[in-house]
Amino acid sequence: MPKQIEPNMLLKIPYGVSNFKDLITQGYHYIDKTAYIAAMEEAGKHTILLRPRRFGKSLFLSMLEHYYDTQYTDDFETLFADLHIGQHPTPLKNSYPILFMEFSGIATSSEADIYRAFSTKIQLALERFLERYHYPSHTLASIAQVQSPHEKMEAFLRIIEGQKILLLIDEYDHFANSLLGNDLSLFQSIVGKGGFVRSFYETIKTGTQRGIIDRLFITGVTPIMLDSMTSGFNIGKNLSLTEAFNEAIGFNRVEVEGLLSSIANTCPTLDQNTLYDDVRRWYNGYRFHLDARETIYNSDMVLYFVDRFDYKRCVYPKRMLDINIASDYGKIMAMFSIGDRDANYTVLDELLNQGEVIARQVEKFDFDKGFTRDDFVSLLAYMGFISLADERLAGEVFTIPNHVMRELYFQYFKVEVERRNHITISDRAILLAVETLALDNNIQPLMAELEQVLKLLSNRDSIWMDEQHIKTILLTLLYQSSAYFIHSEREMNRRYPDILLLERSPFKVNYQHLIELKHSKKSEGEKSWAQKKQEGIEQVKGYLQLPNIAALAKLSAWLVIADGERVEWVRIDS
Repeated sequence: MPKQIEPNMLLKIPYGVSNFKDLITQGYHYIDKTAYIAAMEEAGKHTILLRPRRFGKSLFLSMLEHYYDTQYTDDFETLFADLHIGQHPTPLKNSYPILFMEFSGIATSSEADIYRAFSTKIQLALERFLERYHYPSHTLASIAQVQSPHEKMEAFLRIIEGQKILLLIDEYDHFANSLLGNDLSLFQSIVGKGGFVRSFYETIKTGTQRGIIDRLFITGVTPIMLDSMTSGFNIGKNLSLTEAFNEAIGFNRVEVEGLLSSIANTCPTLDQNTLYDDVRRWYNGYRFHLDARETIYNSDMVLYFVDRFDYKRCVYPKRMLDINIASDYGKIMAMFSIGDRDANYTVLDELLNQGEVIARQVEKFDFDKGFTRDDFVSLLAYMGFISLADERLAGEVFTIPNHVMRELYFQYFKVEVERRNHITISDRAILLAVETLALDNNIQPLMAELEQVLKLLSNRDSIWMDEQHIKTILLTLLYQSSAYFIHSEREMNRRYPDILLLERSPFKVNYQHLIELKHSKKSEGEKSWAQKKQEGIEQVKGYLQLPNIAALAKLSAWLVIADGERVEWVRIDS
């Protein structure tokens, strides 16, 4: 039985909390990132830090706001005394009026809608500043009297002439990322020469040159919008891909293990190493510089897991990914349509079938020169769909960072296979087939679905149906269900079974499964089929003798043989 939960045993998890003052004063668990303040000051006056969506950028920006704002001078000890920067403050603490802007929630249905929302965001931010720092009421009217975003900014700079301020911009490219996947020409129109977004940032650049905007810090996801403005805004130093800032946003291993301690303490029957390994496989894997010491966890995803963990039953959340985050990333998947969609599909195919993709990482995008494969791969990396893993002479090696991203890829791959081949794969039939496999140890319905999809694809899709592609199709079906923790070629005693379907908390299954796939070319006939079958049977029997596999409870082992249309399966006992 779980321990009786005492109030002081559980950390107060700040999932969804992005206001730094609320987090500190209301007793939430805070992972101290304040050591990066001094490093950022040393890096330059105008800096940019890009990270994938839902990674903790807004909280980081709020921390900077409360550190630098002159109006929080009296709160410094309360907010920072127990943190690194409280023991090592910089001369700039509480030294600036703060102009804060954020650009999330802008509808992108038309240029007029974007213009109106963008202008409103700017006007409200400027008025908030003037009210907060007690400027005369007539100054607010002067902002409202002009129409365009850059004119509002110019009027504001005239009002505060002689002041030195810090400008913080959060989610600078939020609306632009949505626009990129839907209307590239409109994106170029508003961001390129003469566009209202570029004109606005040109005014900010002017403000830095005049010394009014003394410091500037921007967060976002990709550099595409800033790059597209070229000379309109070329003053920012991008810290995103530097080794020193690899861990500035997101959590490292030690930080995550500290968060998981409340679960480990409350649920002693839950194997601690399994808990750490599962969280690592689901949420870790981001690296922003090849020489970085550690890979990073997505902080929002980890906080969601700890916050939604069922302490009463000591089981994981039913959804390992917040539905809001899944929806968020689903929208970004629309960016697969940028440029040559078929070429992008090839990248997706490489990732799922080979486990990696090699490209030259692009640090500056230029749509005037087209949108290349390197551009697309780099864009995926900025968005967090892939991450740096290695380097070769041909370029950087990128892999899918974790199980969350892998699951999203396979869900998208199903949609893309259906679109490309004008077919429909029944979600309900797949869910029922996986349920039958989990509860009744009956693989036949799943194999029937696999065979049907292979037959539909055999004369349509351009992909060559080899063993790896057949496995990808089977994984695509399996990933539509949440019943299992799916492992593809997971290392087990230095051997790599094709697919392991392992029970995952909180779901209960009657059977776990090992599935090995073999491909037999139709042109080689029945003799080849029989040979592949015998080879596969011996291979599976070998797997079943491995200690790590032999230790798995309720395990059924299967050999699946296919030729691109026909499918046969054999259950194998140890």
